[in-house]
Amino acid sequence: MTQRLHLVFGGELIDPTKNAFKDVNDIHIVGIFPNYEAAYNAWKSEAQRTVDNAHMRYFIAHLHRLRDEATPASSTEELGL
Repeated sequence: MTQRLHLVFGGELIDPTKNAFKDVNDIHIVGIFPNYEAAYNAWKSEAQRTVDNAHMRYFIAHLHRLRDEATPASSTEELGL
């Protein structure tokens, strides 16, 4: 069975119309979730908690899409880096 992991993270943006973080060292990692529904619930909770700050944004990253076993490895990965 294929795992479909999702990462929920967020932080304060420089400009609320763009997706650039003000301080990448201050990104809040909410967690990694086993399915989209759990990730969505975590994202929604954090988004509602910070609704009063227009510069705060939370995102769901589809980790399972970042690594496709059928795609050849990158040269960096082949070096073990």
